[in-house]
Amino acid sequence: MTPSNALSETRDQSVTRLRTRRPRVPLVFRRLPPAEMVARARAYADEMDRRRTVRDFSTEPFPLEILDHAIRAASSAPSGAHQQPWTFVVVVDPETKRRIREAAEIEEKKNWEGRMSVEWREAVEPLGLDWHKSHLTDAPALIVVFAQPYGEAPTEDGGTRRVKHYYVDESVGMAVGILLSTLHLAGLATLTHTPSPMGFLRDVLGRPASERAYVVIPVGYPAADADVPDLTRKPLDRVRLLR
Repeated sequence: MTPSNALSETRDQSVTRLRTRRPRVPLVFRRLPPAEMVARARAYADEMDRRRTVRDFSTEPFPLEILDHAIRAASSAPSGAHQQPWTFVVVVDPETKRRIREAAEIEEKKNWEGRMSVEWREAVEPLGLDWHKSHLTDAPALIVVFAQPYGEAPTEDGGTRRVKHYYVDESVGMAVGILLSTLHLAGLATLTHTPSPMGFLRDVLGRPASERAYVVIPVGYPAADADVPDLTRKPLDRVRLLR
């Protein structure tokens, strides 16, 4: 047996093991007429092109059931080894939102008063940003997304063992993208806020050591007087290459 054959057999055996660990089911897939495919893709792209990041939120409530459906959609994202390494914490309690804002502004103030590099400040100052984070208390709801670098599995002796998760940031990033898309399509505005550092979020929300904060997403209607920077997105021919 040559080394290459040995490697091939090992790989084949590995594939066989993977296929036998989970039951296999037929793929449910609905093939659409080409014209409908194009129309759907165009309509989705057109709608998402209207999505904007909002920093000024109305305090007006909205149906919280929307968040359940948005999180359900986000949880359909692909993930490394199907480990689904995410937790979505929905925060609507005013006192908890206040605590999050207070802790975030402490860290952000330190950033703006010395921790930020010159390049960082130059990148964000044209957007009118500062360390004040009123969106954290104005928005009716916050979705705090946590990534799970590892999980826990039971052992035969009644304990637990650590299970490493793979492609965690990539997996959670795709889930967040679906979440933002769903919320926009539902008629809500969002902001992706990443206070730095974010360790306080685990403490405030009582999350375990196996999770780390990934992003805070205020959700709600835009304030009546909300405005946004006059920005343009890169055209298609600058972001898409055909080979």
